[in-house]
Amino acid sequence: MTSEPDLPARGVRLPRIARRAQLLRAARDVFVANGYHAAAMDEIADRAGVSKPVLYQHFPGKLDLYLALVDDGSEELLTRLHAALRSTDDNKERVTATISAYFAFVDDPAGTYRLLFESDLTNEDAVRERLDRLNVACADEIAKIIAEDTGLPVEESHLLAIGMVGVAQVTARYWLDTDGSIPRDAAAELVATLGWRGIRGFPKRDDAG
Repeated sequence: MTSEPDLPARGVRLPRIARRAQLLRAARDVFVANGYHAAAMDEIADRAGVSKPVLYQHFPGKLDLYLALVDDGSEELLTRLHAALRSTDDNKERVTATISAYFAFVDDPAGTYRLLFESDLTNEDAVRERLDRLNVACADEIAKIIAEDTGLPVEESHLLAIGMVGVAQVTARYWLDTDGSIPRDAAAELVATLGWRGIRGFPKRDDAG
């Protein structure tokens, strides 16, 4: 599924940090392919080329492993979003960069987005809390800029930001799943145009920028 190098041969000793990263890569591939409920620790250990005791030394259970992947994926998405929002002071370009960040995230062959946007474990409190926290964090990043530029109250700015996050997520996933003929950049630009035409209806404050 990924273009990453082959996993080390069974029995090769790795530093703890490297071993953890190796186990997470293997687990991600299995969870993305099978979903949480159908994934087995035996399969993850086998894919990583380690024994089950080694896997359990790093992660006490399957849920712990899944939560670690959700945390890593959330951090990756937030990093992409933060970079997009800070890449320019032009708000039209910011909208495009933000939408493009979501499209790039879902288009990553690793498939991490499925753990965040299509999890089959949302009935688990620890997972649901993390996913809700991620959406709020993404919206907070966008809402700060909306509030600074428009002078809208925090609650209204956050509502608009949640709307943009929802549009970005749904359209990016739809684009990927339908496997259409629209190139990724063109698809992101199209959705960004929709978003910009909506958000530009709120004029900038005189003292903004």
